[in-house]
Amino acid sequence: MHTAWRCPDCGPVSPLHVAEHIGPEIVASTIERITVDRGSTDPDTPGSGARATPSVPLWCPWPLPPGWTMTGVGWAGDDRGGVRATAVACSGPTPLGGGPADLVLVAEEPGVGLGTRLAGTAGPDPGPQLNEAITEPGPGHPERVAHAKVRAAGHPTPLWAVKSPTDRSAYAGEARGIWLYAITWPASAGYLLAEDVDLHDLTEWTPPELVFGAPSPYLHGKV
Repeated sequence: MHTAWRCPDCGPVSPLHVAEHIGPEIVASTIERITVDRGSTDPDTPGSGARATPSVPLWCPWPLPPGWTMTGVGWAGDDRGGVRATAVACSGPTPLGGGPADLVLVAEEPGVGLGTRLAGTAGPDPGPQLNEAITEPGPGHPERVAHAKVRAAGHPTPLWAVKSPTDRSAYAGEARGIWLYAITWPASAGYLLAEDVDLHDLTEWTPPELVFGAPSPYLHGKV
């Protein structure tokens, strides 16, 4: 008998929770869930003056690209270990035209595997692939040039392409000491990250102008 969630291939895993719908109330409840009490700043008075601190960022493009909406939110973890990963889905027009596009942003602690699952790659972390991309940039790239660059909470954040199925593009990097993934469908939607994309942590402030759309099938694992 095991009390932890288990994958037949990977062993113990953090259960994934995805809201069936999306809206201001769903985002607010998710933020409340992923915000944990870190305790008092005064060690002699436990609980006194305790302040809620987010355990993992909830990254969302803000402002949203023209025509884009937020289409899903989720988190991975349990009551014992707390929230170890978060995910936000957005949808909008393909940067190069030709139909709709989807973007899922994942922030996760090492070893969770949510980002690699959505990216369609093996293993719990992108470390080996990132190491290869950084140490062997390839012909014509004598320097370690990132494949995409975003700003996470105002800080320049390089992202590197990782192997994924041909129906999507997947990028990974690090922000605030944990993994950051950006996965897009179709693969050409990865050009969105070639533009100026600012990522905002919704646990710090949720813009009242945030626009919501139909639930993302990718975050729900239906595609």
